[in-house]
Amino acid sequence: MHPTIGILGAGRVGTALARQAVKAGYRVRIATAQPAADIELLVNIVTPGAEAVEASEAAASDLVIMAIPLHKYRTLSPADLTGKVVIDAMNYWAPVDGVHDDFEADARTSSEVVAAFLGGSHVVKSLNHIGYHEMEEDDRPAGDASRRALAVAGDDPAAKELVQRFIDRLGYDAVDAGPLAAGRAFQPATAIFTGSYTAPELHALVRHPLAA
Repeated sequence: MHPTIGILGAGRVGTALARQAVKAGYRVRIATAQPAADIELLVNIVTPGAEAVEASEAAASDLVIMAIPLHKYRTLSPADLTGKVVIDAMNYWAPVDGVHDDFEADARTSSEVVAAFLGGSHVVKSLNHIGYHEMEEDDRPAGDASRRALAVAGDDPAAKELVQRFIDRLGYDAVDAGPLAAGRAFQPATAIFTGSYTAPELHALVRHPLAA
């Protein structure tokens, strides 16, 4: 049985991930800050096969994806997400989203800041360095030499393994980049963030993140 996927956020990233997860055979729950009834029609039209739920229900899924604007991360419920494997698909990109002191004044990566806020969650950084439109266009079957790879960073090996299996089911190779702090290598403006790579290419960039 595939784990249930909960997606927090119904913007372009969240809905693209939802459609790809449904395509891969997962049960998908989507939630926003609004009541489930308010987004039910949108979800039915934009992500057929997914289910509109309350945020607490999405958080109760086996695997949770954070796909909200990063500056809204404090609207998440640490209590609801305690013990959960959570994929951080968010980015801090000041030129596009504006300057936020939470990230400017902190030497840690944005994912480390979010993980500290959530406290009891197993946060894994991934799915942030592929465009929402590419998510549904670049998938390939396992073994395809041109299959695109996505980096995965996290401090919990079991959590990373779950996320890697999920990424494989979505149609991408998963490359272990190391601990959560290693997510710095694929934040905005990095070579990994701005490009598309196969697994061998991405392995090389993870080992040498400043490579062009």
